[in-house]
Amino acid sequence: MVSTGWCFLAAMIAAYGIANLLQSVAATRTTLHHTFDPGLLLRLVGHRTYLVGLGCQMLGFVLAFLARRDLPLFLVQASVAAGLGVTALLGVLVLKWRLPAAEVFLLVLLLVGITALVLAAKPAPSRQLGTAGVVGLVVALGVIGGLGFFAVRLHGAPGSVALGSLAGLAFSAAAVAARPLASVQSIDALPRDPLLYLLIAHSIVGQLLLGLAMQRGSTTAAVAAMDAAGAVPAAIVGLLLLGDRIWPGREWLAGVGFLVTLVAVLGLTRYAEPQHQHTLLPGQRARDLPTHARPGPAPNSGRRALPDRPAPGVRRSASVAPVPRP
Repeated sequence: MVSTGWCFLAAMIAAYGIANLLQSVAATRTTLHHTFDPGLLLRLVGHRTYLVGLGCQMLGFVLAFLARRDLPLFLVQASVAAGLGVTALLGVLVLKWRLPAAEVFLLVLLLVGITALVLAAKPAPSRQLGTAGVVGLVVALGVIGGLGFFAVRLHGAPGSVALGSLAGLAFSAAAVAARPLASVQSIDALPRDPLLYLLIAHSIVGQLLLGLAMQRGSTTAAVAAMDAAGAVPAAIVGLLLLGDRIWPGREWLAGVGFLVTLVAVLGLTRYAEPQHQHTLLPGQRARDLPTHARPGPAPNSGRRALPDRPAPGVRRSASVAPVPRP
C-alpha cells in the first residue's frame, strides 16, 4: 500500500532537525529563566533565529499532522527523534559542534531503529478517541504543567533531561489528539472538535518546556529526552485505542526497532555533551547567572575573573554567537 504519509514523514524529519538547531541557538541567547514563566516565549520571539526555527517547527508539525492521517503513531513519534540526527549533522557542519564517539554511535543506532519501524509500520486510518480519552488529555495537561512548575528549579544536564522529558509528554499528548483529528471528513468540523484545542494547548506547553530545557546545556540531551518520553505513551495509546497497525509477521521487527530507538535516545540523554554555554546579555553580570553557568577563573591562574566577561582561558562554544546589542 503506497501512502503519501511517507513523503510527509521524510519532510517532517528534516523540518524538525532544522528547528531544533535554530531554537537551541536562540534559547542560549536569552536570559536564563528559573521559573515556569510563559514570558520566555515572548523573549524568544524577539530573536529572528528563533522565529525561523519556530517556522520550521510549525512546518514539521503540519507535516507530522498529515503523516498521522495514515501512519501509526509509534512510527511518526519515533521518527521525530530522527530529526535529532539532522540537528547534530547541521551542528557539526555549520556550528562546528564536536560530538563524542559515543554520541555518534548512538545517532547511528537511532537511524537503524527508525529504519526497522518504517519497514514494520502498516498505513491505516485512525479510530476516533472517545470521551474518556478527551478527559484524559485534559488531566494530562494539568499534570504536565504542574510538574514543569517544579522542574524549572533543576539546572545543567538534569534540568535539560527533566524539562525535555516533560516537553515530550506534552507533545505526545498533542500527537494523540492529532491522529484522530487528522481523519475528520471536513475542515468545518475542526472548530467544533475539543481535540483541536487540546492539541494547541499541549503544543504550547511543550514548546515552553522545550525552550527552558535548551537553556540548561545540551541540545542533544534535551531533544533526546523529549523524544524518548514522547514516543512510548503515544505508541501505547495508538496501538490500544486508535487502531495503529503492523504488517503481519513483522511484529518482532517493530518491537526491535522501537526498543533500539528508545535505547538510542535514552543513551543520548546520558552521553550527550553540552554544545554551548549560557550567553551574557548586554548589561548582565556573571553574578546574575546561576552558579553552574558562571564563568570561573582559568586553571592554574591566580587572577580573578571580571564579573561581566568570561574568565581568561574560558572558551565559548562556536555554536553560540554574540548577542547583538539593541
